[in-house]
Amino acid sequence: MTDGGVMLPWLVIRQDDNGNRYRVGRYATRDEAQRIADGLGGRGPKRLYWVEHMGQAAPS
Repeated sequence: MTDGGVMLPWLVIRQDDNGNRYRVGRYATRDEAQRIADGLGGRGPKRLYWVEHMGQAAPS
């Protein structure tokens, strides 16, 4: 998929303490997505953030 014609294959995913998963954003590079995930990691109650490539299985 694209956003304005640019490929954004890297996803930042958030999982809350109830196990619900949400896509936070899409990014062009893994490094960019990882910086976002790292910056969000310490916020809020028991939330887990990770990076995955579109089509990649999420961690369980």
